[in-house]
Amino acid sequence: MKIEQNHIQDANKKALQSHQEHIDFLSHSLTRKGVDVDKIIKKLQDFQVAIPSWALGAGGTRFGRFSFYGEPSNLEQKIEDVGLIHSLTQTAGAVSLHIPWDIPQDYNAIKELANGLDIKFDAVNSNTFQDQKNAKESYKYGSLSNISKSVREQAIQHNLEVIKIGDKLGSKSLTVWLADGSCFPGQNNFQTALQNTENSLKEIYKGLPTDWSMLIEYKPYEPNFYSTVIQDWGTSFMLANACGEKAFSLVDLGHHLPNSNIEQIVSILMLKGKLGGFHFNDSKYGDDDLTVGSIKPYALFLIFNELVYGMQNNPQNPDLAWMIDASHNVKDPLEDLIQSLDAIQEAYAKALLVDQNALKTAQQENDVVKCQEILQDAYRTDVRPLLAKARLDKGGALSPIHAYRSLDVRNQLIRERGKDTKATGL
Repeated sequence: MKIEQNHIQDANKKALQSHQEHIDFLSHSLTRKGVDVDKIIKKLQDFQVAIPSWALGAGGTRFGRFSFYGEPSNLEQKIEDVGLIHSLTQTAGAVSLHIPWDIPQDYNAIKELANGLDIKFDAVNSNTFQDQKNAKESYKYGSLSNISKSVREQAIQHNLEVIKIGDKLGSKSLTVWLADGSCFPGQNNFQTALQNTENSLKEIYKGLPTDWSMLIEYKPYEPNFYSTVIQDWGTSFMLANACGEKAFSLVDLGHHLPNSNIEQIVSILMLKGKLGGFHFNDSKYGDDDLTVGSIKPYALFLIFNELVYGMQNNPQNPDLAWMIDASHNVKDPLEDLIQSLDAIQEAYAKALLVDQNALKTAQQENDVVKCQEILQDAYRTDVRPLLAKARLDKGGALSPIHAYRSLDVRNQLIRERGKDTKATGL
């Protein structure tokens, strides 16, 4: 299925007049404050977030999974679904593949399909958190940290193979997330596990093409509940430094203990030039993979405030890789991704409205009240007309969710694919 431009235009017609009234009012208000509205709209249009291939089907838990039918059953259909989202939002211009779930059979055909939908290939993700079919060794007791050299070598070779696959597609980075850890005291020697992981990552790092980067993700717990080898940003940062200048930390917003100050983590990593990318989601307790901004929208805004500051003031930090990492159990996955993209854009737009010069002055004067007022003035601004304008000018939908539903996309996918399809990796 492909959404034609005239169908999006038809979906926009009824809301055009109302949109124009809202954007005129907001533009006038912001211009009076000295805000360059056109510049913000251009930044919103340039901001592209990768869609993970595994999030295009219904998610689930270990207790069950409930399909929404019409799920993509192969890589081609996954890319087509990203194309559907991108046509409506104009901000989903990349896809992130997970190997071995999404190994192309015909690389040229896959690249041609993606190019036709204006989709690029973002970071490729390795998988050593579950055993693969016909694998000689098991990751039951860890992969890159495993006490067994043969298991570690298998995991290293898998990552090197993922790099080769990504290189053929035009990707420029590898994401490594490890489930390695222990469930019980005494199960692992902490120092040995960490040293094995560092040595293994260094071997993978040697296989990076010159223009690639390696993103090291962290998580405090799960699936191991006593210890995790790469449990926090400090360990990720330490390992990235040990590997070299092309290795960076990756921050997943759900991979923190409740009430962690993620915006401070982001700021420190950017200052040190070691923030490589983001996985966006939201959570109430820990890694729930909920829709971005559905639980803590103000926290997301504060994180973006630090990101915007860092992008403006930390040239030592590379351009960031942005990706959604969510796969919810009770929503249409495409609607969930559309809502996530909207929340990301909203938080970004509000952060762009923060008067950084005024904030710096207030900070230097220790005017705590003024600092809060500056941040909350930006946060309380209804920026939705800016997002709609950014989408409209690029041919997207004023309201992507409304367009998705009015065009009956899910039922069309069901008619094309049936009710028995299931996305790989879920």
